[in-house]
Amino acid sequence: MTPTRPETDPGAAEKAAVDLLTALGLDLTDENLVDTPRRMAHALLEMTTASDFELTTFPNSEGYDELVLVQGIPVQSLCEHHMLPFVGLAHVGYLPGTRILGLSKFARMVDFHARQPQTQERLTQRIADHLQQGLQPRGVGVVIEAEHACMSLRGARAPGARTVTSALFGHLRDDPRSRAEFLALTRSKT
Repeated sequence: MTPTRPETDPGAAEKAAVDLLTALGLDLTDENLVDTPRRMAHALLEMTTASDFELTTFPNSEGYDELVLVQGIPVQSLCEHHMLPFVGLAHVGYLPGTRILGLSKFARMVDFHARQPQTQERLTQRIADHLQQGLQPRGVGVVIEAEHACMSLRGARAPGARTVTSALFGHLRDDPRSRAEFLALTRSKT
C-alpha cells in the first residue's frame, strides 16, 4: 500500500518553521536554536510520512477459526487540531475467513495509518476498514488507547488521561460472545 498525498517540500517546511518560531519570539540566532527549524521540519515530516507496505495474506489452509489478536502495538500520531502527538497502544484482531494475515503486517498497518494528522477515532476506523477490505475476515476489531499531548500538556492539563476508541465489524460486532472475548483480551495486561 502506498500513501496518497501531495509531495512534501522539506525546504518550504523549514522556512515555515523559521517563520513560526520567529513569530513565537524565539531568537534563532541563538547558538542553541540556530538549527531548530531544520530539526523541527524534519521531525514533522518523519511523523507524517508513511512507508509503503504490502498487506501479505496467506491461505487459511488449516481452517483456523478462532480470534487472532496482536496486543500492545505502539502507536503515535498527531492530533489534527493542535499538531501535537498522541501516543499509546493499538490492539488489532480478526476472526479468519479464507485467508490469514502475516503478523508483522499488523504493526505496519497501524504505523501506516498513524503517519498523518488526524483524530484517534478516524485512525481506529481506518485501520479496521483496511483490515476488513484487505482480508475479508469474519470479523475485525481495533482498540486504541492513547494519551493526547493536546489534553495533557495544554488546555485541561490532565496528564495520564487516556482516550480509548474502538471499531468492530462482523462477528466481533454482532456476536455478543465474540465481542466480549475480543474486548476482554484487549484489556488484559501481558
